[in-house]
Amino acid sequence: MEPLSNIPGGMRYYFGREARLRRSAETAAMGVFDGWGYEEIATPSVDFYALFERGMGRGEARRSFRFTDTDGRLLALRPDVTSSVARAAATLFAGAPRPLRFCYAATVFRQRPRSHAEWRRQGRQLGCELIGAGGADADLEILAIAAEVLERLNLGGAYRVTLNHVGVFNGVAEQLGLGAEAREEMRRLVDARDAAALEEFLLALGRSGATAEHAGRLARLAGGGGLPAGARELLTNERSRAALDELERLCEVAAALGLGEWVSVDLSDVSGLDYYTGLVFKIYVEGSGTRVGAGGRYDELTANFGGREPAVGFVLDLDTLTEILAREGDGAENAAAAPSATVEGADAAARFREARRMRARGERIKME
Repeated sequence: MEPLSNIPGGMRYYFGREARLRRSAETAAMGVFDGWGYEEIATPSVDFYALFERGMGRGEARRSFRFTDTDGRLLALRPDVTSSVARAAATLFAGAPRPLRFCYAATVFRQRPRSHAEWRRQGRQLGCELIGAGGADADLEILAIAAEVLERLNLGGAYRVTLNHVGVFNGVAEQLGLGAEAREEMRRLVDARDAAALEEFLLALGRSGATAEHAGRLARLAGGGGLPAGARELLTNERSRAALDELERLCEVAAALGLGEWVSVDLSDVSGLDYYTGLVFKIYVEGSGTRVGAGGRYDELTANFGGREPAVGFVLDLDTLTEILAREGDGAENAAAAPSATVEGADAAARFREARRMRARGERIKME
């Protein structure tokens, strides 16, 4: 039996400075969401496993903590918030005017192998979802909100956002005539940027050497502020070309908004979640070995629970952000952690009268 003095792997305590940092970062993010007109929504911590299987895809949903209730129904601790928000939009808010703007700060639970670089089984997500609005304007709104949150956390000069569009990958996969399993393996190899293994994989499927080499270059298509060099020459199918056009227009507007320096296109950065249908992006901050956020467009998700409608959103990982802020230092947190004044005295009533006076002035105190 595991001693109760230990805690399960992938879990941890937060205390003192780190706990204050988490609170101040969460408050800052929720303030930005509110400033853009997003209403807070709190989703159930426990829900039907089928909700997440349908929303996230079977592979991602299997990482949830699953159990059965007394009636034998398969439930899961919430591994994702977007699926639940999409269901709410299609059911509880089916008759509400569009677009819907939701935001949340929620704890999620996922099982991961011990060797995983992001090995946490409990994490806190800060996110917002814009449902019922399509097109570049909605995508830009989400990107602008993500940028403002990072700037509010004094990370304005340190973050990077990499853009991609699932139509680029899907167009190549269709052109190659890949089935569902082969398509998923190709996506994994592209995401790992393993061009050699991707070429070998396609050769094993009977594709020609020239075709395999051509597709293998997809794993190396990372660029700067615009489209990667050679992308249009490499991606000749109609679906991929249309996705490139969307990305190029988005980059142009982002540059006009002053975000161009922090935004780049990376066509080999392929998301693993099944519900994305258009723009996808990931957020990185200097000094962190893992991404701090991700998002994109998921126009088909609400159709699982009601009518189909366009939707886009993103989440930030509060735990990763806390680690970065703890290293960099944070003015708001330091102010909150001002030295405590000790309240002393022999008479208890006098001590507490003084304590209440000091607290009324906003002083941080500690009772002797």
